[in-house]
Amino acid sequence: MDLAIYLLKLPIEPDSLEVLQTEHQRVEDRRADLVVKLRETGGEAFILHIEIQNNNDDTMALRMLRYGSDILLAHPGLPLRQYVIYIGADPLTMRNGIEEADLRYRYGLLDMRAVDCRHLLEKDTPDALVLAILCDFGDHDRQAVVNHIYTRLGALLADNPRRLREYVHMLHILSTNRDLEKQIEEADKMLTQIDMERIPAYRQAMEKGMEKGMEKGEAVFLTRLLGHKFGAVPPAFEQRLENAGPEELALWGQRVLSAKTLDEVFAAS
Repeated sequence: MDLAIYLLKLPIEPDSLEVLQTEHQRVEDRRADLVVKLRETGGEAFILHIEIQNNNDDTMALRMLRYGSDILLAHPGLPLRQYVIYIGADPLTMRNGIEEADLRYRYGLLDMRAVDCRHLLEKDTPDALVLAILCDFGDHDRQAVVNHIYTRLGALLADNPRRLREYVHMLHILSTNRDLEKQIEEADKMLTQIDMERIPAYRQAMEKGMEKGMEKGEAVFLTRLLGHKFGAVPPAFEQRLENAGPEELALWGQRVLSAKTLDEVFAAS
């Protein structure tokens, strides 16, 4: 819903969201990142399909075409809108469709690098603030933008430190695509200095010797993230998450961005 409103700027009714099945089987299993039924404000219902792409894929257009045909067959009679949102570190090189003699196919392609960060910062919601870390900072000082994101998250979630830790953890994962690790580290220190006890930051627990508590929190967050992308997490993987150390959790968290299956996330390094 946030992607549709903040990034794709679709005029939809907030209460019209209906998550649809995303797994289709031919020879192999394939699961789309997000397929939902929505309704335009005062308009008709439609299906929204979004793929989050962390790297350039020469087969992306064909993949989207296959997803589209499967979705339309599963939900006949509803118009389909498809988008790829690219969040990768390398410049975008993917096509936004197929153009051949007897086939013309198009979908929306959004490069997060081309999105003005001010658009999301002005929304001033936790989800929009986290997405802003992937956008174009323009002429703004990188540290100042990151500090602003941290400051607003701290203010908006001052009464919910658990959610704050989750959003800060998301920033840690996404910032690696924009070479912002140094700025994130400085912002962590700033957040700790603002209110060490009331607003716990990502590394603050580590500094206090609370590694076990933080690892448990990271495991819970990663389980939610995996469930959102892949559906219900099997008990065997939940057990691995529960028993994992900080290095494994960090590795799996980074893999979530580009993995297409749970097996890819948990593959041996």
